[in-house]
Amino acid sequence: MSNALYKWKEKYIGTKDFYRYVCSIAVPMILQNLITNFVSMLDNIMVGQVGTAEMSAVSIVNQFMFVFNLTVFGGISGASIFGTQYFGKGDAKGQKYTFRFRLYLVLVLMAIGFFIFTTFDTQLLRLFLSGDDAPRLVEATLGYGKTYLSIMLLGLVPFGIGQAYASVVRECGETRIPMYGSIAAIGVNLVLDYGLIFGNLGMPKLGVAGAAIATVIAKYVEAAVVIIWAHTHKEKNPYIVGLYKGFSIPAELTKKIVVKGMPLLINEFLWSFGMSVIAQCYSVCGIEVVAARNIASTLSNLFNVIFIQLGGSIGIIVGAKLGAGKFEEAKDYAGKLNFFSVASTALVALIMIPVAYLFPSIYKTEDTIKALATYFIVVSALAMPIWSYTNACYFTLRSGGKTGITFLFDFLFTWVVMIPLAFVLTHFTDMDIHLLFVCVTFSEAIKVVIGHYMVKSGIWIQNIVNEIETEDVL
Repeated sequence: MSNALYKWKEKYIGTKDFYRYVCSIAVPMILQNLITNFVSMLDNIMVGQVGTAEMSAVSIVNQFMFVFNLTVFGGISGASIFGTQYFGKGDAKGQKYTFRFRLYLVLVLMAIGFFIFTTFDTQLLRLFLSGDDAPRLVEATLGYGKTYLSIMLLGLVPFGIGQAYASVVRECGETRIPMYGSIAAIGVNLVLDYGLIFGNLGMPKLGVAGAAIATVIAKYVEAAVVIIWAHTHKEKNPYIVGLYKGFSIPAELTKKIVVKGMPLLINEFLWSFGMSVIAQCYSVCGIEVVAARNIASTLSNLFNVIFIQLGGSIGIIVGAKLGAGKFEEAKDYAGKLNFFSVASTALVALIMIPVAYLFPSIYKTEDTIKALATYFIVVSALAMPIWSYTNACYFTLRSGGKTGITFLFDFLFTWVVMIPLAFVLTHFTDMDIHLLFVCVTFSEAIKVVIGHYMVKSGIWIQNIVNEIETEDVL
């Protein structure tokens, strides 16, 4: 083996013990989200059997849920950075205070979500409906969308609280418990979907409303599993002791979380909102494009779980090393994990391409929509290794508390490059949707260069919890 090849292997390839450790963290997270997305996919397929208007309505509402979910994730992530490093440090009190912060934050976000979705539901839905489509189809889609959204709002509570609990459980390395919650939810969701959408198993035939009811009930089941486990295993979750005996958080810690966490919350909101803006730009091309992207994103979301959760694992593993003061080990792990994420994603993408030619045929919709969906899936598969690397860079930078940089890295690129590009191409050119989708999708390649140099610089290598006092407060 040449010296150059040996150095490359030392830098990017880990030992068996390394991959065993990584898999112990990542695999349960991947399985949990695979299950969740598989249920979502089946839900989408079942609704797709009802009709194009119903499928498009669910797709549009899920754009709103996507923004809310990512905003909650971003809000929780700021406190999770500190929680992960406190875990690495062995400070249960510090974890407890970061957990309280998460609970307060999700309550605020839920209230805001309820207000926006109940006050502006019609206006939001109409943003995704093109005036060039048949009026009857537009009105039908609007009606189904309002019905679906009104029921889905009931799921904001279990999602928000459940995510707060799952994040603190996961940062302790107990990634299997959220997975068990998802497994419990999948059975409930599938049975209720089959019964309530089509009127089977003695249940009423509710169509789109039935799909929403099934999803909401499943969210309650998933949250209950994690919450009950956390409170009944205090020896594994010492941070849970005294959690609700007081409501205070040390002022210094609160300030630190807000300073570090606010960029993440704003970033996740604006990034996810940006993705919805791009989806709205595509909707200008007609409801067929909306339907095709719904089919394509349903499958893509299932495969994207691999690199998304590997990124989450990077945040947990590298963050714990930084909290323990093991900086060189954190840097070494980051390099190997980033490479592992991209290599794994490339293999997954190879599997996804042939599936692209089979999956759309499941839907009860027009052949033109199926063909366009196949094209979108293939393009997405080719872009997956790029997304994997930028996602890995994002979580590496975030693990060291560099949330201001990740804010610029994620949000600024989306709003300065991708959205203007999508808006100009859809509104001011006659570019075919096929070439347009490629241009917007592969603009992500610019972030690869930016992310590479940010991670290589080592600016993220720091401990952010040692200087914070966590004296007991109520």
